[in-house]
Amino acid sequence: MQSVELKPDWSFVSDHVMGGVSSGAVNHESIQGREAVQMTGRVSLKNNGGFVQIAFDLDAAAEGIAPEDWTGIEFGLLGNDEAYDVRLRTTQLTRPWQSYRSEIVVPARWTITRVPFAGFVPHRTEARFDPSSLRRIGLLAIGRVFEADLAVSYVGFYR
Repeated sequence: MQSVELKPDWSFVSDHVMGGVSSGAVNHESIQGREAVQMTGRVSLKNNGGFVQIAFDLDAAAEGIAPEDWTGIEFGLLGNDEAYDVRLRTTQLTRPWQSYRSEIVVPARWTITRVPFAGFVPHRTEARFDPSSLRRIGLLAIGRVFEADLAVSYVGFYR
């Protein structure tokens, strides 16, 4: 299997942008011998909230790489045996609530998780997913009260 590594500049976003009260942070850490970005937080459903997220824009992270030439996205992940969402945004999507989604369960040990582009489900859009228009990749702790603890040591495309 071939892969190509992306160079993400992760940013943290929470439901505070819409009045929620979930809390969290993103830090660069060395975890079990791997350099990683770690998102921690407490997801709360109060005030119509319910998420913490790390995400990056693809333009700088994938310079010279065409997503449409690949089968999907792969991550080096360490979690806490909880379910997280992978969310994609494309240039086709104009509303903040639109995305393409896939759920993954991240074990409490380092693992490579592959998510094929074909496995993403459109949310609140009729547009079909077009990898050539991919612009943003996010990992979210969302939708239920829980403690998020997710580390990412690697992200790339695979085929």
